[in-house]
Order: sequence, then structure tokens, then C-alpha cells
Amino acid sequence: MSKFGVLVMGPAGAGKTTFCASLIQHLQNNRRSCFYVNLDPAAETFAFEPDLDIRDLITLEDVMEELGLGPNGGLMYCFEFLLQNLDFLTQALDPLSDEYLIIFDMPGQIELYTHVPLLPSLVQHLSRAGPLNISLCAAYLLESTFVVDKAKFFAGTLSAMSAMIMLEMPHVNILSKMDQVKGMIGKKELKRFTAVDIQLLHEDTTAEEEVTPAPSSSRDPLSSESLFSGGSFKRLNRAVGQLIDDFSMVSFLKLDVQDEDSIASVLSYIDDAIQFHEAQEPREPNDAQELDFE
Repeated sequence: MSKFGVLVMGPAGAGKTTFCASLIQHLQNNRRSCFYVNLDPAAETFAFEPDLDIRDLITLEDVMEELGLGPNGGLMYCFEFLLQNLDFLTQALDPLSDEYLIIFDMPGQIELYTHVPLLPSLVQHLSRAGPLNISLCAAYLLESTFVVDKAKFFAGTLSAMSAMIMLEMPHVNILSKMDQVKGMIGKKELKRFTAVDIQLLHEDTTAEEEVTPAPSSSRDPLSSESLFSGGSFKRLNRAVGQLIDDFSMVSFLKLDVQDEDSIASVLSYIDDAIQFHEAQEPREPNDAQELDFE
């Protein structure tokens, strides 16, 4: 019997835990079962108490205190410890039926999703290739305020693409905190961000080149101004944008956790990615719904 789950991922401050809380509330309102798993050993407060919490196994605070590690090193140790004690997950998740949506609230350290091999090992244990047989997708959140700085937005998009390539699982990419950019950007312009139009970056750098004076020969070639305002940095931005365009993998959904329809829309994409509804058995209609063919 297959189970269903979503890994809520993204950089720190993207609104992962807030999204998890809104998703749980929406599921409860619609009488759907869910199971909330916190996998952030540094988490402190939750709107909904996790059904399974990594902090019952290990906490970042204890690791930093006992081993003298910093936040990033401590988090890596916590995940290595989790991978050595996967029965902690198996015993709690194995009894769940296919009616549950298992929500995994992940940490915000970006290296987990880009180049450290710990998360792929965890995904392999959880997914259909592993003993838990969970049909998984990733919900990768990127803060919508990134659209104000186009170069920053494309850097975030590149991190989302990196996670997609490394984890090799269905992804739903989300621009969170949409309420914070209302009035700052028009709907037509926003559509070019959700579909990741690299022409946005070309237009931005072209406009800068038109108003930026030529660099002075007396300017320090190693100064931050010359490094990040010169042609080399613009060419790097273009190269990053072109890489994203060549792969054509990343597009974003819009999320406003204050809007019930927005949450429902994102959930529908998650359900499609994990094929949730296809696995649900049709239920017998009650007497009031039966049609009289006589």
C-alpha cells in the first residue's frame, strides 16, 4: 500500500513552517487526514504540534553544546544521526494508511538541497524505492520579495533547479508571501517571474549598461564596486539565466497563506504530483445521492 507525502523545502525565511500550518488547517477544514513531521532540529514554535518531531531524537542545541559545532555543522550532524536511526521514522510512518498526507517540514540550510548527499539518502528511504513506499514530491518555497531584485530571483531559481536535479523527484516550486508584493508588481510582469522569463534579466542588465558610466582606469580592479558593477558580473548573471532557460525545468506557483483558494490551488498541484486522488478508492454514495433509474 502506497503512502503520500510532501517535503516542504526552501531557504531560511521562505515561510515553510507557516505554509505547513496553513496546509494542515486547510486539510482539516476539508476533512482530510494529515500527519505532520518536523525534521528541523532547530525549530522552536509551531502553530500545530508535530505528530513526529526530530527533536525527540536529537536537537541542534544539544549537538552544538556537546560537540562544539556551529549551526551548519550541527545540522549536518543531526541529519547524519537521523540516517543512522531511520527506525525513528519507520516505526511512526509505517502504520499510516493511504488516506494520510504526510507533511515533512524541512530545515532552511540551503546546502541540504544543493550539494550535500544527506537528503537524497533520506528521500530514498522514504520513497517508493525504500521500505516506507511513500509517493513523494517536494514543495520548494522561494520568497516572492526576490522578484524585486531580479539577479537575486534568478539565484534563488538556480537553487530550486539544483534541488530538482539532486533529489530526482517531482517538484512543485512556489513563490511564497505573495501578500508582500501586492502593489509592487503588476500581474503581467509577475507572470514572467512565475514562468521564469530570462528576458527579464537581460532587460535589467541592458538598462543598467545604458545608465552606468564606463569604469575609470583609476578604480581599484579588486574593489567590490568594480567586481559587482562591471561587465563580468552582468555576464555571469546572463550565463545563470541562460542555464535556467536551457533546462526549462523551473516555474513557480503563487502562494498567499491568507487566501484559502491559493492554498487549495497549491495543494491540487501537490496531489497531482503524488497521484493522491488516483489511489483513493471510490466511496459508496449515500441514499440521498443515489439516482432512481426506475
